[in-house]
Amino acid sequence: MTDSFDAQSPAAPSAPPAERASFRDGVRFAFGTLTVLPARITRWDRPAARTGMACAPLAGLVVGVLAAAAGALLLVLGGGPLLAAAVTVAVPAALTRGLHLDGLADTADGLGSAKPAEAALRIMKQSDIGPFGVVALLLLLLVQAGALSDIYADSWVRGALATVLAAVTARLAMTLASRDGVPPARPEGLGAAVAGVVPRGSAALVTALVVATAAAVAVPLGPLAAAQHAGAVLVALAAAEVLLRRCVGRFDGVTGDVFGALAEVSATTALVVLALG
Repeated sequence: MTDSFDAQSPAAPSAPPAERASFRDGVRFAFGTLTVLPARITRWDRPAARTGMACAPLAGLVVGVLAAAAGALLLVLGGGPLLAAAVTVAVPAALTRGLHLDGLADTADGLGSAKPAEAALRIMKQSDIGPFGVVALLLLLLVQAGALSDIYADSWVRGALATVLAAVTARLAMTLASRDGVPPARPEGLGAAVAGVVPRGSAALVTALVVATAAAVAVPLGPLAAAQHAGAVLVALAAAEVLLRRCVGRFDGVTGDVFGALAEVSATTALVVLALG
């Protein structure tokens, strides 16, 4: 598949811009770039990307709530955990036009090609899906649905919380991948627009807020559940960091496809951790 995140944007350095866009412009950037929800992007520049990528978890929160509502509704109407899980997995894909899944497939093909960076990037821009991409998509969707099915079988509340946490963590992984020092692999596309725009301090602050909120929301389920939810975020981010470092080393930077892969891998990891409880 092609890098569906690609859009016209100038080559970008990997350092945060000094200027900051307004919170409103940043939220519009986050929702307009990372979802299909109606949000008119008022600014497409690095200051807007700086604020927008720091706000990325907010987009994940909305996507997660909508997905959790669909799954919970099916359970209330008499559907089984597997059906609810399958629909829950489908909602985020629909709300992103499948771009994150597309990014996962393209990144898997690029990494699996064992070719130099330039050749691997060309493979990622091709319109077809290679064998590595197909296998990655099938396994990831199977694991996501299986993990959510187990969680829903325990209770719809846990399933809803897991869905929201996975969606927020997926976008938080994008925030961290946009931090200072992470270079773009190409001079165009989302990778160039957002690479290195978020100061490390801001990325750390957003991460701390998400981890603390994940634990606090799960407190009614017990102290062990609170610790598990916070741990799920941290383990998922660790998995995303491993993939990020691999991609930067392999492609000499990040692309929109890499961001999609990071989102899917971190969301899946979070669900697996929560399913083990």
